[in-house]
Amino acid sequence: MLAEADAWRARDLSVVWHPCTQMREHPHTLPLVPIARGDGAWLIGHDGTRYLDAVSSWWTNLFGHAEPRIGAAIATQAMALEQVMLAGFTHAPAVELAERLLAIAPRQQGRTPLSKVFYADNGSAGVEVALKMAFHWFHNRGEHRRTKFIALENGYHGETLGALAVGDIPLYRRVYAPLLTEALFAPSPDAYLAQPGESAADCAARAAEALATLLDQHAGEVCAVIVEPRVQCAGGMRMHHPDYLVRVRELCDASGAFLIADEIAVGFGRTGTLFASEQSGVMPDLLCLSKGLTGGFLPLAAVLATETIYDGFLDDARERAFLHSHSYTGNPLACAAALASLDIFRADYVLARNRATARAMAALAEPLAAHRHVADVRQAGMMLAFELTRDGDKATPFPSASRIGLKAYRAALSRGVVLRPLGDVLYWMPPYCVDEEQLQMLADVTRAAIDEATA
Repeated sequence: MLAEADAWRARDLSVVWHPCTQMREHPHTLPLVPIARGDGAWLIGHDGTRYLDAVSSWWTNLFGHAEPRIGAAIATQAMALEQVMLAGFTHAPAVELAERLLAIAPRQQGRTPLSKVFYADNGSAGVEVALKMAFHWFHNRGEHRRTKFIALENGYHGETLGALAVGDIPLYRRVYAPLLTEALFAPSPDAYLAQPGESAADCAARAAEALATLLDQHAGEVCAVIVEPRVQCAGGMRMHHPDYLVRVRELCDASGAFLIADEIAVGFGRTGTLFASEQSGVMPDLLCLSKGLTGGFLPLAAVLATETIYDGFLDDARERAFLHSHSYTGNPLACAAALASLDIFRADYVLARNRATARAMAALAEPLAAHRHVADVRQAGMMLAFELTRDGDKATPFPSASRIGLKAYRAALSRGVVLRPLGDVLYWMPPYCVDEEQLQMLADVTRAAIDEATA
């Protein structure tokens, strides 16, 4: 078994270039983990080692690996129709999924509900769709000054050039800066940045006022504001008060700009509600979904738009149409997986169960808040993060050369838990099927990993 795992490592390194990885670190600093199969919350290696998938395989898996109901739906669909282009054609899974997504999408009193769905292949592609829609809508109206986007400091929306342009994490965008369109960045409402005596709501209000100033300075130039509601995920699982999105909605309405909600990571129950925007009572003009959309089985993205935006592209002139396309747009297999995932939400009372799991996670994490090197423990539903700093001082992060997060990752992996860090932030984002025994293991291993990494 071990020989088989070693063989897969060797074969991999001879041909595969891995994402988000300095390949020089393989095979020693960051050893590859060959996985043979999945089972619920577990990943199982070729050598038989079991790993608790505490990060849901990059936040995609909702109900556990090899969930039989989703697998069966894909198999059934594959025997009927595996792919057909969505330009000029249609199929039942794409239509039914669009209907169901629109029925459960965030709503806001006094606003006409989201009414159209445009499919894409992954989260970054979905963000590209939303950005292009917002810009093109104003272009079609002759408002050619509206070419700017406002995003948040420390935000992340993907790796393609348009998505990267509205991201603000230097590690990802610095090298490509000469290729990117220029976006405007507003201060983050991140509650971790609260000043002495400030509450999370106060911090959100201060950030919203800075956004108002930025919109005033660029009046008539902004086509959209893009926000990750509640949690800036790749930015270190930094969380903010729901009041912020309320104010952003108001500011977008006042300035005439669209609001794009990037719920690619936080959607489908991660933060305690089906969509994070619901906690603010806000409906965006464009809603980006991916990752958990298919339960973690297949890549798919959906951008939900208002009828106003859709109508802005209806014309006899072809160039006024939205001509963005992907070969696998609305792939029947992916749509079938997404429909099965939505069925599970309904059949298993997932949101109610998640709330109980979130309470258990909070109780298990509470003792870790007293750890000498934990500066903050924060939680939004089933997303929980630990900020590691020297002696727990927010102003004194560990030197980047210390690689504390990497050390903690390796320590946890050696104990059978996948805790892939974001810098020096460890986080729990397990599949919804995680049980009490697995959560206890997760808490115990997290403490041991922090101890070992900071020793």
